[in-house]
Amino acid sequence: MSVRTAPPPGRFDRRLLAPMILGSILNPINSSIIAVALVPIAVAFGAPASETAWLVSALYVATAIGQPLVGRLVDVFGPRRLFLAGTLLTGVAGLIGALAPSIAVLVVARIVLGFGTCSGYPASMVLIRREAERTGQASPAGVLTALAVATQTVAVVGPTLGGLLVDLGGWRATFAVNVPLAVAGVLLGLLVLPKDEAVPEAGRRFLHLDWAGVALFAGVLVALLLFLMDPHVETVWLLGAAVVAAAAFAWRELRARDPFIDVRVFAGDRALLATYARSLLAATVSYGYLYGFTQWLEDGRGLTASAAGLVLLSTFVVGLLVSITTGRRPQVWPKLLVGGVVQVVVSAALLLVTGASPIWFLVAVAAVLGVPQGMLNLANQNALYFQADPDRVGASAGLLRTFMYLGAIVSSSASAGFFGQRADTGGLHELAVFMLVACVLLVVLVLADRRLRLIGRPEPEPA
Repeated sequence: MSVRTAPPPGRFDRRLLAPMILGSILNPINSSIIAVALVPIAVAFGAPASETAWLVSALYVATAIGQPLVGRLVDVFGPRRLFLAGTLLTGVAGLIGALAPSIAVLVVARIVLGFGTCSGYPASMVLIRREAERTGQASPAGVLTALAVATQTVAVVGPTLGGLLVDLGGWRATFAVNVPLAVAGVLLGLLVLPKDEAVPEAGRRFLHLDWAGVALFAGVLVALLLFLMDPHVETVWLLGAAVVAAAAFAWRELRARDPFIDVRVFAGDRALLATYARSLLAATVSYGYLYGFTQWLEDGRGLTASAAGLVLLSTFVVGLLVSITTGRRPQVWPKLLVGGVVQVVVSAALLLVTGASPIWFLVAVAAVLGVPQGMLNLANQNALYFQADPDRVGASAGLLRTFMYLGAIVSSSASAGFFGQRADTGGLHELAVFMLVACVLLVVLVLADRRLRLIGRPEPEPA
């Protein structure tokens, strides 16, 4: 089934945008849409909050593991095949969740969702790379901006969409919505995406992938994420297990003929490692604000959920405008520096917030945070595009998402630790100090990496 015609010569094939954007938003929409469904799910099954929390954690863990794995599969077998398989799996997961008879089955559905939604972003990055090579465009900044704006928009409006779905069809609608999205994705993929080249001995290559490396990498992330989600003295052994698994993973990858993650490349490519570190730090601050500040608005400031959502709306609006305004400029260093400095300003401003702070001040703080929201993710994505090995851009893009989710887990754990039973003003100030340390480190990393200034700079004219 294909009605695809020859793409326009010399120009990016804009027909690819629809499936690329749809595939890329499946993960962030399922990450955020569940927030408003947790309480109705708990009521429906008579489950405590400790059980429904696994619906959030399950997706994070599956995504953190699945992004680089599926990205590597994209590199080996092609973006179209993995896009279709992942989108189909997303639909199956939505159906499982919509019909689930228990919390345990819902957790399974979220795990399947995590893996199914992993294919869209790395597949899109590989397609962008191929289109750039075909058209001779060194920097398809407009396309990268479209992806960043779409995922950022969906992540912010996800809870609002979730609330609408719960009102219309109950909590099961937040799972069932994946079915029509998956159908649309499969149809677009079949009609629009270019066919992948034949893979000689595909079955043999699949079986001979570095599955031992995948298993060890999964062990590292599962142990680390489980510790971060519940950091106590009793769970320190999980941190030790993560260290042991990490050492075993490095030993294995250094000896593998075709490693899952080529640690030699990372050892010699400090620029790419710095991009991952910046992504983790930026996400730590961003999600710390989204989780912590939002909770404080309701508990510490006494706003309703809808009023808190209106305060946060300014973050989305400013972030969207900043992304659109600066997105077509391929330079990443100015965006990273400005974004990091503004994060420092916002984190410091949170130290001035009290339960009596006027609404206009809270809206102003939220609006200012929209500046780094619109710059940092896009800049790190563009940096990776230029830094990654073209043969492993799918796996590298998947790892970028993994580090973002690590930042989300770190910030979520920090919020829980600082707030305790209620999100009071004292806890918010402690969280602000934690965020301040993270964004200062981000600025230091940006200033220390001089090579960032070369990315996107126009080539000098030949003499």
